[in-house]
Amino acid sequence: MATDAVRRHDPARRGFASDNYAGVHPEILEAVALANGGHLVAYGDDVYTSALRNVFRRHFGERAEAYPVFNGTGANVVSLRAMCRPWESVVCADTAHVHVDEGGAPEVTGSLKLHTVRTPDGKLTPDLIDTQAWGFGDVHRAQPRVVTITNATELGTVYTPGEIAAITGHAHARGMLVHVDGARLCNAAAALDLPLRALTTDVGVDVVSFGGTKLGLMLGEAVVVLNPDAVHGLPYLRKTSMQLASKMRFVSAQFEALLSGDLWSRNARNANAMAARLAERAADIPHVTLTRRPQANAVFATLPGEVADRVRKEFPFYTWNQETGEVRWMCSFDTTEEDVDAFVRALAEG
Repeated sequence: MATDAVRRHDPARRGFASDNYAGVHPEILEAVALANGGHLVAYGDDVYTSALRNVFRRHFGERAEAYPVFNGTGANVVSLRAMCRPWESVVCADTAHVHVDEGGAPEVTGSLKLHTVRTPDGKLTPDLIDTQAWGFGDVHRAQPRVVTITNATELGTVYTPGEIAAITGHAHARGMLVHVDGARLCNAAAALDLPLRALTTDVGVDVVSFGGTKLGLMLGEAVVVLNPDAVHGLPYLRKTSMQLASKMRFVSAQFEALLSGDLWSRNARNANAMAARLAERAADIPHVTLTRRPQANAVFATLPGEVADRVRKEFPFYTWNQETGEVRWMCSFDTTEEDVDAFVRALAEG
């Protein structure tokens, strides 16, 4: 039967602004189609969400409990709300997504106090955490309760298992918990050639916001609880935070397709490899200066403003730092070598 659907974009156009710009992986679309048809119980009591729980446990351990949500902001806010009581606070890097890019949602929706820490590379350390983790027992200071780290970070850097273990050991010794914003956790794991649990469960992380949208899902992230004692009321907080999907089977089916095999790794490895290719070729352009060594799927550089303005008309990308002119180029699960090479040629034209 004919439909009135109209394609309103050029599917051949590519950009390097965000891995959120990419479409949906064909295997994910197939999973959504297979989950369609008939009637199933709503709000997560369906066979797809039940199967998803077992898939997450294979990656994160038998105690892991996964709660699908709509988006990354929701995953972070629900996680941190469940880990904090009203008078407690969160320590994060000053470049963290929860601080910079969520429109105040942790404060407005979660009533959370964020203690930010300046870092050279987006990564916290025990010493840096201690610049804000103080005042315990002081009624005049929000009580530090959670350390949240992002892996891979907003600056494209990757925490190693040893670095995370040092943070979790230090935080737990101080009576604090550790949350990982894992919007690009798969990219971090692929960069280090490690399983997902090596960067989470095995090094003492309590809760993870696990990303899917940037890796080929249509929509959906998940709150993954690794330590049940670290949260309270999470199912109710998910509902009151407007993150409980009625037709959850379609979110869960996507994650099952992503995680039941190696799709998560394939997608992440491709994005990382394309970023490495882009960095290598852009480094040969005289008027382009790479500002950071790419570790996952992000490339940072400076170039003349007029060149940036010209190129981004064909290949969209963002200016990361308005003061320095530093830009960020993100590669995605569907970025190809041809995409990278065309972009590099455009940059080289000066």
